[in-house]
Amino acid sequence: MLKNKTFFIAALCLFPQLFFAQYTDVINSNRPGETMSAYAVGKSVIQAELGVYGIKEKHNLLDYDASGFGTDLTIRYGAFLEKLEFIVDLQYQMANFDTPYTSYKKNNFKQTVLGAKYLIYDPYKNYKKEANIYSYKANHSFNWHELIPAVSVFAGANFVGADNPYAFGSHSSYSSVEGSISPKVMLITQNLFGGGKWVFVTNIIADYISTDYPSYGYVLTLTHGFNDKWSGFVENQGYKSDLYSDAIARGGAAYLINPNLQVDASVSTNFKNTPSIFYGGVGVSWRYDGSYKENQLQSKREERAKKNKDNKMEQREIDYQAKERKRKSKYE
Repeated sequence: MLKNKTFFIAALCLFPQLFFAQYTDVINSNRPGETMSAYAVGKSVIQAELGVYGIKEKHNLLDYDASGFGTDLTIRYGAFLEKLEFIVDLQYQMANFDTPYTSYKKNNFKQTVLGAKYLIYDPYKNYKKEANIYSYKANHSFNWHELIPAVSVFAGANFVGADNPYAFGSHSSYSSVEGSISPKVMLITQNLFGGGKWVFVTNIIADYISTDYPSYGYVLTLTHGFNDKWSGFVENQGYKSDLYSDAIARGGAAYLINPNLQVDASVSTNFKNTPSIFYGGVGVSWRYDGSYKENQLQSKREERAKKNKDNKMEQREIDYQAKERKRKSKYE
């Protein structure tokens, strides 16, 4: 089974996902991977990323099997600043658990996170690679500037409702009987290689910080765009706490239907049996950028009007200077 999982992931990773910069001509989605990109969607842009997935788990030690499905929704909104993005991240899961002695269900929100992301540093701001007209080799050599990553930070909170069976540590002294709120913070870096054809994103995460069982983890994602429509990614995610630790491999593909609409598919697995997990899902990402474009058009109109005004004032000054020279020449 493990060999089949690995082969399936390797096969899917021959395809891709579209990405980058603040506002881009095409949608910048975090799906279908789990990393959060360093760049925001753009001021006044709203974006929804929705997915459904199936799950299969087997725990050899506790002797249970679980199967079910879930849905996840991320809403991203750029507000106030081009570098700032507000995020709502929701995940609802329904699963059946079977043991030799009993069966039970878990139906609830597995994740409810509210937060904001801010771009601290953009290596491409005010940077332009100059072409060398004398050297083909210089123009096609490795660009060392690509090693400098964009850097963002995310700060938010997990909201857990009362009696949630998916609460982190719900089977321990940290339960969700009365509900809880706990901080989540993240350091995000992003590199563009090969002129943006390859994108490498890292997330360093501290989660459930104020609880008795804080969790620390990372996600590493490498994405490759093969053409204007297809992209694919491979991903490694790991997390560790006193309650649960795991390492997950993930891969998938995305297809761009139009500049504001993307569909995707992915699979995930781990490499242990306490429990072994296998997830497969599909999703869609959509954005509305009408307000952004209207603001851009308005800015261009204002810039044009200002330029015309400056040109008129400059022409008046030229005309005035010409008249002055003509007037003085009469008396010379």
